[in-house]
Amino acid sequence: MRLGGSGEGDGGGSPEPRGEAVDPDVDLHVPAQRAETAGRHGAAVVAVIAAGGALGALARHAMEVWLPAGGGAGGTGGAWAGFPGGIFLVNLLGCASIGVLMVLIGEGDRERRTHALVRPFLGAGVLGGFTTFSTYVAGVALLLEAGRYGVAVAYLGGTLLGALIAVWAGAAATRAALARRRGEGPGGRRRTDAGGGAR
Repeated sequence: MRLGGSGEGDGGGSPEPRGEAVDPDVDLHVPAQRAETAGRHGAAVVAVIAAGGALGALARHAMEVWLPAGGGAGGTGGAWAGFPGGIFLVNLLGCASIGVLMVLIGEGDRERRTHALVRPFLGAGVLGGFTTFSTYVAGVALLLEAGRYGVAVAYLGGTLLGALIAVWAGAAATRAALARRRGEGPGGRRRTDAGGGAR
């Protein structure tokens, strides 16, 4: 978390206004999200995040067992020996799911209609426990130590690029699906039939 500076000890410069804590998961300017941490409700938020995190971590472990990095059964061999395929797939799937979640509960008026515990459970909990940055970085370091420089660079760059594309694709696909469900065409315009009436 980061707090805005108070101006004390800055050599006599003009004091900066003290800002709110910056949390990557909670936007305190949004009333529905601010309510997530208010009063006794905060304990419920911690509980659902812990439960979701446990489920996400178990799913990640299952993926690592299914796609081990050592090139054994289910792993990759040859030039790609040691590539952490399980973690790579975990982060891509997790980022795509984050894109879907952002649209489903964070756009339009859907956030007001979504239970306050859904976002912390699925976002910070399940997807936070499922995706991993530390294991990804550790995998890159292990590949470099083993002299697998090409694989390390491919894993490093592929994960970053793939994660960004996955978030965009998940969000774009979800928006398109919701638009079709509402009967809207490209750009959010409502489709019309041959007679000019809205369908």
